[in-house]
Amino acid sequence: MIKVDLITGFLGSGKTTFLKKYAKHFIDQGQRIGILENDYGAVNVDMLLLNELRGDNCELEMVAGGCDADCHRRRFKTKLISMGMSGYDRVIIEPSGIFDVDEFFDSLRDEPLDRWYEIGNVITIVDAKLDENLSEDSDFFLASQIANAGVIVLSRSQMTDDAHITATISHLKRAAEKAKLNKNIDSIVFSKDWNELVSADFDKISNSGYSTHSYIKKLGTDDAGYKTLYFLELPMKKDGLKEKIDALMSDPAFGKIFRAKGFFKEDDVWYQFNATKEDFELNQMPVGQEVFIIIGEEINEAKVKEYFEA
Repeated sequence: MIKVDLITGFLGSGKTTFLKKYAKHFIDQGQRIGILENDYGAVNVDMLLLNELRGDNCELEMVAGGCDADCHRRRFKTKLISMGMSGYDRVIIEPSGIFDVDEFFDSLRDEPLDRWYEIGNVITIVDAKLDENLSEDSDFFLASQIANAGVIVLSRSQMTDDAHITATISHLKRAAEKAKLNKNIDSIVFSKDWNELVSADFDKISNSGYSTHSYIKKLGTDDAGYKTLYFLELPMKKDGLKEKIDALMSDPAFGKIFRAKGFFKEDDVWYQFNATKEDFELNQMPVGQEVFIIIGEEINEAKVKEYFEA
């Protein structure tokens, strides 16, 4: 049977960065890997970020979002059926940060997928500097993502201190308590600088498995207050971009924005940016697509567009 892993995590936690390292570990061992980007939105920037992994031992697939939950589940299952015939040793699924984890289990326990796939690991990525001021809805999604995790991998732990890491773990426990999730969080937290991960670390993570716990499920993706907005061909330049996005995320007049990411071209060079309230990354890329994506709650679309076109 094909082993299938789910790498989940809240918006901007660093799932794609971890996935690249995790998949490369198996590719280097000669395994044939299929990566499924299962996104809530209609445009998938992460596919471009993973493009360097493409090769004889790694293929990338995508489930397009932009539809209701039932439609999305059908597309997800259909894609897994086609991937089950491709001879992979392992399939790694990376969903959106507002993914309903129950969809993963429900699909893989349904025919014919239950004959082809074996659930391997549920790996939840959590920013070591987790925002303390998440909404109630966000905390419930956070609890749903750690409910089935075999391991919680902290991202950016080298960029913070022990006090922040302790505060993040305490936040996870509070989110679990709100959702009536009875789980030993401390026992499954993995914290290490990702630049220093070695084969033994990946072996440990890839054997972490998953768990089943009951919890209060408050919302699904259809009735949550999250919104994903896509802006194509907005004028963008390196200079001042961080300051504009910082202002976007700090001014409540734009809404409560968790994540901003995208690509733009300047002087024939493609740039990719990725931003949360805590971090901003800007990198050159060999390929790109002129798109600006923001994810959050109660977003004022007209005000955002006006701000960037000014």
